[in-house]
Amino acid sequence: MTFVVTEACIKCKYTDCVEVCPVDCFHEGPNFLVINPTECIDCGVCVPECPANAIVDEGDLPADQQIYLALNEQLSRTWPVITSSKSPLPDADDWRDVQGKHDQLIAEA
Repeated sequence: MTFVVTEACIKCKYTDCVEVCPVDCFHEGPNFLVINPTECIDCGVCVPECPANAIVDEGDLPADQQIYLALNEQLSRTWPVITSSKSPLPDADDWRDVQGKHDQLIAEA
């Protein structure tokens, strides 16, 4: 099992989760973070740190968010590892509770 960064992270990119990760499994894209599922040790310490509630246990992933399991795996292969916290995107608070923002994902690093 692994944890998955879901759609809620898009256009927010809060990095509170990165600071607590003991294995540096987070990778950073332009407007989204992902978790490398082969590096994640399933500890869950990142979950309560996310202000957007964007991190979900793979076993609890809602049907409409299943695509993010594959996206996390795929994008973590090319995006750089992020190991320290940064400021969120400038309008993160405006996007935090927006649903249906998959079309806003920028997949190029």
